Parts: sequence; structure tokens; C-alpha cells
Amino acid sequence: METDRIINVLYVDDELHNLSLFKAGFRMEFNVFTAISAEEGLNILSEKEIHVIITDQRMPGMTGVEFLASIIPVFPDPVRILLTGYSDIDAVIEAVNKGQIFQYLNKPWDEDQLRAIIEKAYGIYDERKKNKEMMDTLEKTNDQLEFHLRQSLLS
Repeated sequence: METDRIINVLYVDDELHNLSLFKAGFRMEFNVFTAISAEEGLNILSEKEIHVIITDQRMPGMTGVEFLASIIPVFPDPVRILLTGYSDIDAVIEAVNKGQIFQYLNKPWDEDQLRAIIEKAYGIYDERKKNKEMMDTLEKTNDQLEFHLRQSLLS
């Protein structure tokens, strides 16, 4: 996928080995940020514009779904991917319903598949951003038209 921007990806996992593997596999194509806990992930989200978030489901303190659901009010824009080493249909349902995930994947990940999913997720992020900008422009234009209409009616 050709993009004008570098894709910022945040990967949250409590296993240092997985964070290292992810960074090694994707750092040449994406701007990769890693966090060993949900708290560290929140800190990164506060400091950087993140386009795609990938998180492990089973982590101490806060599950991946809980993390994704908790960030929605403050960071609604990043596209969310849940990655887990366990096949747990309840986690999938909860992730879709509460964490608003785009994709659910099992570990170990296939690099080509995950790369394609990250690129597709960024495409969704980019389209949403463009749609939001168009809506903002449309609202401003509508407000200006309403103002001019009121002005012409008062004249």
C-alpha cells in the first residue's frame, strides 16, 4: 500500500519477546511504538498520533478488550486490532461489542497477513479522517449560508 504518511502503530503486550518480534518485523514499514502494559500504552496515546492499535487480550491488570474500550472516549480515532494466543469466542464477542475492534487475530501472527491488516486498518483510519474533515467543512459552509440567509432576510 502506498501512503503519503508513515503509519503509526502501537502494539501493547505484556510479553517483552512479542514486543521485540513485532518491532523487528515491522519497524522498516511502520512507525512502531510498543508498550508492555495498558498504562504505558495510554501514555504513548497521550503523546503520539496513533493510527492503528494492536493489543494482546490476556495481560495482567487489564485485558486487551478492557484497554480498547477504556480509550474510546478519549482516543476514538485509532483503528483497533485484538491479538491473542487463545481461541476464546467470548473475548471476540466482547471485543467487537465493547472494544470496537476492526480485526481479531490469533498468535503467532503471520507477518504478511498482519501487514495487510495494518495497511487496511490505516486505510479505514484515513477515510474516517477525511470524512470528518469534509463534515466539518460542510458544517462551516452551512453555518455561513444560514448567516447570509438571515442577513439577507433582515435587509
